Amino acid sequence: MAATRLIAMHLNKGKSISQCIKDRTDYAQNPDKTDNGLLVSSYECDPKLVEEQFMLAKREYIQKTGRRYRSDVIAYQIRQSFKPGEITGKEANRIGYETAMRWTKGRHAFIVATHIDREHIHNHIIYNSTNINCNRKYRDHLRSGVALQKVSDLVCIENGLSVIKPKWRSEWIKRTEYPTRVSNRNNIRRSIDICLNKKPKNMDEFLKLLQEKGYEIKTGKYISVKGKEQKKFIRLRSLGEGYTEQDIENFLIGKKGQKVDMLVDIQEIIAKGKGVGYERWAKVYNIKQMAQTLLFLKERDIRDYDELAKRASHTSDTFNAITRKQKELEARISEVLELKKHIINYSKTKDIYAEYRKSGYSKRYFEAHREEITLHKAAKEAFSKVEGKIPKIKELNASYEEAIKEKRETYAEYRRAKQDMKEYQIAKYNVDQFLKKEKEERQKQKQKNKERDI
Repeated sequence: MAATRLIAMHLNKGKSISQCIKDRTDYAQNPDKTDNGLLVSSYECDPKLVEEQFMLAKREYIQKTGRRYRSDVIAYQIRQSFKPGEITGKEANRIGYETAMRWTKGRHAFIVATHIDREHIHNHIIYNSTNINCNRKYRDHLRSGVALQKVSDLVCIENGLSVIKPKWRSEWIKRTEYPTRVSNRNNIRRSIDICLNKKPKNMDEFLKLLQEKGYEIKTGKYISVKGKEQKKFIRLRSLGEGYTEQDIENFLIGKKGQKVDMLVDIQEIIAKGKGVGYERWAKVYNIKQMAQTLLFLKERDIRDYDELAKRASHTSDTFNAITRKQKELEARISEVLELKKHIINYSKTKDIYAEYRKSGYSKRYFEAHREEITLHKAAKEAFSKVEGKIPKIKELNASYEEAIKEKRETYAEYRRAKQDMKEYQIAKYNVDQFLKKEKEERQKQKQKNKERDI
């Protein structure tokens, strides 16, 4: 994944807005860093005249809105750095352009300058704070950096870049920089993940894969490994849950234990699509949709299918339970209102019904007071179904208010539960479809290989 950072560019003391923009864009477009300017692209502006064109938009903004700049942000810069050795300068520039276009939604002019003078290729994306229509400005907010990282991650996943690695508790690395050193234990864990993803048949085959990755293996009472940069052997049992010798053996024989990282597995499948046939492959698998799903799972730290299925089932059960509670409250509210109505009707018609009874239930009296007598009978029938003493109107009002309050509170839970269920069900469906199509593709390829051999 690319590391990103959003930087607000302010007006420097003693310099004009145009000079400040030119200083930053000149540095970004430095020919020594951008392969003589070949790795510079732009949207709605000319890279050679970018400061002038940005200024034209700002002047028009002032004319249209009447607002002037006072210690304002004149432009924004996105720094987007890629994993060393993973991408070419040309690919990085294309991905930077796509990231900028999605981030600005095509509303702001920008340039993308790709620097290849360091080990990690990186982009300098500079976009005008004033939009193309010259009637609005981009406003940074508290969560802008997180939102930008998500946009960048989506673009990277769709283009088969990097693998989403687990975030170990001991490894808190800022997304704005790449680690210069990763602990030996984390290196071993990652190597174990890679080896298990190759689905070895037994422990011997697994250890052989580790040896091929440059690890020295020491067997005995406990299995220990030592990498090229390690001074001492490290026992597997000390690597934590999921990486002990027993966990690995359980996985190899199919028992519950360490599992292949689902996110790593899926993204490696996506990465295989890079090349001539990538567009066709991406269309078949709907990579954009799958990228959204991978980020959703990553944010919730779901790295195996069983956990995804479990959470999808749990959110569905939670939603159904809250739905039942809502219906119970609605029934209670209706019941209270209905009983309240009968108590009022009974009170209004009791004198008429008493006269009706005195008349010996006269048909003539009934016809003259049909509505009141009918309401009174309905009230008496309703009271016969009430257990215990008939409540008073004041008690019913209190019960009604309590039920309404609980329903209102429960509705907030209902909305959250509904959204959670929807998100998890969609994620599970997308993963199911992806794995199903991948299996079908493998079977087709296997059949083609058989036919070619014949």
